Amino acid sequence: MRAVIAEDAVLLREGLTRLLREGGFDVVDAVDNPEGLLRAVERHKPDICVIDVRMPPTFNDEGVRAALVIRRQWPEVNLLMLSQYVEERYAVDLLAGDSRGIGYLLKDRVADVGDFLDTLRRVAAGGAALDPEVVSQLLVRSGRQDPLEQLSPREREVLELMAEGRTNNSIAGALVVTEGAVEKHVTSIFGKLGLPPADQAHRRVLAVLRFLEAAAR
Repeated sequence: MRAVIAEDAVLLREGLTRLLREGGFDVVDAVDNPEGLLRAVERHKPDICVIDVRMPPTFNDEGVRAALVIRRQWPEVNLLMLSQYVEERYAVDLLAGDSRGIGYLLKDRVADVGDFLDTLRRVAAGGAALDPEVVSQLLVRSGRQDPLEQLSPREREVLELMAEGRTNNSIAGALVVTEGAVEKHVTSIFGKLGLPPADQAHRRVLAVLRFLEAAAR
């Protein structure tokens, strides 16, 4: 898969470039500013971009704004955002539309090379992934929200893990239950959130979006 990296810190940019190449990605460009990122995407049409949330010149939300431009102009390009801190509003902004092919991780996760590359591959293939810390904070904030109040405590745990981009098998391992039990919980979640029949992957994305929308209120 072809990748573009946008990270202003030179050591991290070079480290990510090497890590991705060793993980089987073809890094076609690595830039240090949002304008360079947009030019690189226009030129290369990569499968995925790895983007720092905060970039020059103000180090505020330039990376997010560039990602939103990419989402509008090149919707087939998948995006994995990296952030130094948990910034929930950016996650919600990015996932407010179609969240397929979107990931949001803390930079600390890069240190776990295997998990990071697995997440990158999942997002590059059109999946969604949220950092567990982001999910945790959104859950705390969502205590007063209505759509999630219908869910049982176990169903909320399953939805939290779904928001991290986990498969049913991975969720079963994390909760120490059978995959069949997870499938029943997922089906119940779909029903309680009023999600119409559709392909399984799309319904999972919609469920995560309901979760994020409720948490953002």
